[in-house]
Amino acid sequence: MKRYLDAADNAARAAGELLRKSFQHPQRVNSALAHDIKLEIDVQAQELITKLLLEEFPEHALYGEEGIVGDQSSEHQWVVDPLDGTVNYFYGIPHFCVSIALRFRGEIMVGVTYDPIREEMWRGQKGEAPKLNGEIFHVSDRADLAEAVISVGLSKTGTTIEAGLPVLQRMIHRARKCRLLGSAALDMAYVACGRFDAYIEQGISLWDIAAGWLLIETAGGIVDLRPREDMKDKYSVVASNGLIDLKL
Repeated sequence: MKRYLDAADNAARAAGELLRKSFQHPQRVNSALAHDIKLEIDVQAQELITKLLLEEFPEHALYGEEGIVGDQSSEHQWVVDPLDGTVNYFYGIPHFCVSIALRFRGEIMVGVTYDPIREEMWRGQKGEAPKLNGEIFHVSDRADLAEAVISVGLSKTGTTIEAGLPVLQRMIHRARKCRLLGSAALDMAYVACGRFDAYIEQGISLWDIAAGWLLIETAGGIVDLRPREDMKDKYSVVASNGLIDLKL
């Protein structure tokens, strides 16, 4: 398992270096929607990750935001978001990351989240305590919602925005603070290491939260992930330290 974890770490750092070098430089936009942007650098980062991982593990498959590679029925499937926080990246906001997880027979076994600006690497492995830059971390011990910091994502479609707004309104009144930072993978990592107490999102993709899911659970928290029946390959997620009553 350590070989997989080290490979994910290496690929995330390589993609992170690519992103860091290109940050705050003009970007080629592949597509622009009302609430999202796709950049050429997203594709380049995933191609680099794919090359590094599948050269080492050619029998594996890769399922990523920028496309799939290999036989998706393979027992080993890498789940990749090469740049989570693309809009932040495009606007010069230094809050984005690379997220890589490995599923074996559908179960997440390894996950890394790398913030190339802060040079923070979260590493998780099934059955072991996760580490941030080599130091073991765990979820927060706050149990009172009035003392909590909650991240509420509003996703990218009108449907999920409308679903998320009432949640945000309730949390604003009940929690100490709410945050909308624009990177689901970092939100999950922040819950895992106790910076946030919970993260709530109404429409998210597996590649956004796969690594963070493992990080949170190995750090002592809980993740409630449910498929959305009205949106293909999208999920609603409630991730928390497992102590706080969100009163949802």
